[in-house]
Amino acid sequence: MHRKAGIPFMKNVLLQTEALSKSFSNGGVLQHVLKNIDLQLYEGDFTVIMGASGAGKSTLLYALSGMDTPSLGKITFGKEIISELNSDDLAVFRRRSCGFVFQQIYLIDGMSVMDNVLAAGLLVNRDKKVLVRRAEELLLAVDIPEEAWKKFPAQLSGGEAQRVGIVRALINSPRILFADEPTGALNSKTGLDVLDTLSRFNGQGQSVVMVTHDMRSARRGNRILYLRDGAVLGECDLGTYVHGDRGRHEKLSAFLEEMGW
Repeated sequence: MHRKAGIPFMKNVLLQTEALSKSFSNGGVLQHVLKNIDLQLYEGDFTVIMGASGAGKSTLLYALSGMDTPSLGKITFGKEIISELNSDDLAVFRRRSCGFVFQQIYLIDGMSVMDNVLAAGLLVNRDKKVLVRRAEELLLAVDIPEEAWKKFPAQLSGGEAQRVGIVRALINSPRILFADEPTGALNSKTGLDVLDTLSRFNGQGQSVVMVTHDMRSARRGNRILYLRDGAVLGECDLGTYVHGDRGRHEKLSAFLEEMGW
């Protein structure tokens, strides 16, 4: 694997893969979507996965998060080999250790903002008072005011709904937040608000792994992984995000050009 820049070796490894592979049968023809990926993800990083359509970005994210199982290889999260867990244990792992933000927000239409958030928390923590306090703190932190907590998803703007989705993903204090094209269905302004929210939580120590095809979104990461044909072709270290850093854009552009973006 081509390495564009060094990754600090003092960081704690949060998740790693060994020879990770994923194949699907399509009309009797075996398609190899991920191919022998050896990868380490680090605590506190904002890791961005990029690549052309069909490169395996979302498939990799689903495998790393335990939403899908690999065909071959090993995935270790902390000291736990999650690729060996059965479906029930994987569900428990995801609820306790992972948060998820998708392009489609998937809030429950018939539940209020607060109840959407609490429903995710109650799957893990039965102390409702503790959960309510955390939900209130998180909602205020993402600029969802108290008067909006009783609203239903249809009464929210796209940006508000996605920020509620981020709160729901964080309610159980996950060790890692997975985001799959989180701004893909939003306009520029609301998408920027969501990126600011992700950057703010990452600045507080939240580990983030995000799939995106958008340059503006990718600049928020400190580490960029580029996939081609199911393998990691290269990576780029952008360092800590600083708003308005023009050099960051130029460095990422040069890297993506080298990758054949």
